[in-house]
Amino acid sequence: MVEQSASVTVKAPVQQVYALFTHFNDFPKFMRFVKEVTYYDEQRTHWVVHVLGDYEWDAVNEDWIPDQQIGWRSTSGLHNSGKVKFRSMGPNRTIVDVYISYIPPTGPIGRLGDALGGGSLFETILKEDLNHFAQMVEQAPPGALDPMSSHYLFHPRSATASKITTHRQNMAMQQDPRMSTEALVERQVRIEREKAEQRKAQQELETAERQRRELEHQARREQQVLLEQEAARRLQEEKAREEELAQEQRVLHPVYDTIGGRDASRDRTAFGDRDAMGTRHFHYEQDPMTARYPLKKGNPTQPLADEEPQASPWLHSIRGTSVLPLPPVRDADQPRPRQV
Repeated sequence: MVEQSASVTVKAPVQQVYALFTHFNDFPKFMRFVKEVTYYDEQRTHWVVHVLGDYEWDAVNEDWIPDQQIGWRSTSGLHNSGKVKFRSMGPNRTIVDVYISYIPPTGPIGRLGDALGGGSLFETILKEDLNHFAQMVEQAPPGALDPMSSHYLFHPRSATASKITTHRQNMAMQQDPRMSTEALVERQVRIEREKAEQRKAQQELETAERQRRELEHQARREQQVLLEQEAARRLQEEKAREEELAQEQRVLHPVYDTIGGRDASRDRTAFGDRDAMGTRHFHYEQDPMTARYPLKKGNPTQPLADEEPQASPWLHSIRGTSVLPLPPVRDADQPRPRQV
């Protein structure tokens, strides 16, 4: 007894996958190596498959559990049995596991199969047809329970499209109302309409996705501008804080940073160093009462001929020394001169 197994993941709910798998008579329409599946009644079927030759058998159903498992065993022909288990992995994801046990045929075909690695070849064929089943389910409308609604039926590699189905299978399909000329034309029109709707929906999704990406890109640009402005503002505030901190930490100059002006604490400077070091008028050393007297003519910087030079109190307060000699101090005992 040889045992083989294979698995496939189908993107559909487990109820839909289970219902579509139980349509055995539609297998030749999308599987490659199944040439015939016809019904005797609801429990018994006749199978013909091609693996290095045609093999056929009659099978009876057993161990069926709705939405979980189906099983069979042969009653004549190639001795085999098997089970198919359905495992739900989510709302739209189902794993299908197929287990088959069979007794290899004897004779020349059996020896040829052994020489060509019949076990690995059969496993490869089983996986390929399971992948065809997954494609059929995924290309059917959501919730569809009839394989005839799938767009994948009659694909170029199927047994029906390759015209390798048996005469018995062809007769069964001719008697099927779903395979009539009118039904096939209607099915083709429906498929074209559904494909157009799918293309339109796909275009709308692409347009929406493109718009979403553009909006996201614009939002990122605006956010980048805001971040740059915020960074510039923070940098400016940081520089201002650094300048304030540097100003607070600056060592005060003993001359230029005193209260009241520059070097205000020194004597002989009536208004401090700010006044003493400022720009002066041209005749700043002269008495302003005489140097700027508007009725005087001539050189105002020189004393008048009939006047005696007098020391300027203003100059004395600024310079601390007198350029001209001060008038003599009169003695209190000396009589005052008489005015003429």
